[in-house]
Amino acid sequence: MTEEKRVCKYGPSSVATLRVARLAEMGAFLDAETGNTSDDILLHKLQQTTPVAVGDQVKVFLYLDPKRRLTASMRVPAMKEGQIARLKVINVSRDGAFLDVGAERGIFMPYAGMRGRPQIGEVVWAKLYTDKSGRLAVTMEVEDEMRRASQSAKNVKLGTMVTGEIYNYTDSGAFLFSKEHYIVFIDNKEMAVKPLVGETVTVRVTYVRPDGRLNASLREIKEKALNSDAEAILMLLQNRNGKMPYGDATSPEVIRDKFKISKGAFKRALGHLLKEGLIEDRDGWTCLKENALPKKED
Repeated sequence: MTEEKRVCKYGPSSVATLRVARLAEMGAFLDAETGNTSDDILLHKLQQTTPVAVGDQVKVFLYLDPKRRLTASMRVPAMKEGQIARLKVINVSRDGAFLDVGAERGIFMPYAGMRGRPQIGEVVWAKLYTDKSGRLAVTMEVEDEMRRASQSAKNVKLGTMVTGEIYNYTDSGAFLFSKEHYIVFIDNKEMAVKPLVGETVTVRVTYVRPDGRLNASLREIKEKALNSDAEAILMLLQNRNGKMPYGDATSPEVIRDKFKISKGAFKRALGHLLKEGLIEDRDGWTCLKENALPKKED
């Protein structure tokens, strides 16, 4: 029972303030408060940010070294528990990921705390907390913190472009936290391609809600989108030898899967191409007219 208490008093992935019990050639040994000097925790010279002396109370981050011995570092997390910050993913394992919080080692984020599946090198919004075992951990469940940190956007005009990072997805769409601390919702139909969680994007404000939040779009305004959608249809037709089975009767699901646009946007682009005399309908197929095909070189 005594041995269990000695082992469990301090654990890895935690921050503690410990007394320097003795100095050695490799560094300082910190009192683990077990009553047994064999439990003292090494604070290596390389892990000291300032010199220490016997009797000093030192705030340290505890972690396991390659031999799974409890080790200390004076490089503690740069953020406090409960705070949120943009953190870089430095490693991914089968159980979760590790994020850089400025400490000697990355802090673990379990899969249950993820939004999407962030990969090494990506930067995400995350919160530092202590889990049930007493270890520091991080989570991407930051909705409450974002709400408390947000600012009202009531004076923002329609069409304004705002930039921020995606921090969450729901069945309806994505949520973005802007540089101005606005919470911005992007409906699924307003995204031709869904950004990754943590990705920085610039969106166009389409609605200012009574609660001060914003609705926005990643799509171009209709006039520009019409040209872009028409160009995408022409490109597909040219790559398919001038014909495709997609037209007015094609389902919205197929259109969205193939062109990443709504059925309405597709029909507007088709109508534009028909008006320009670039396409025609042949037995349910959409076909390029001969004058729309690029001329072959002699």
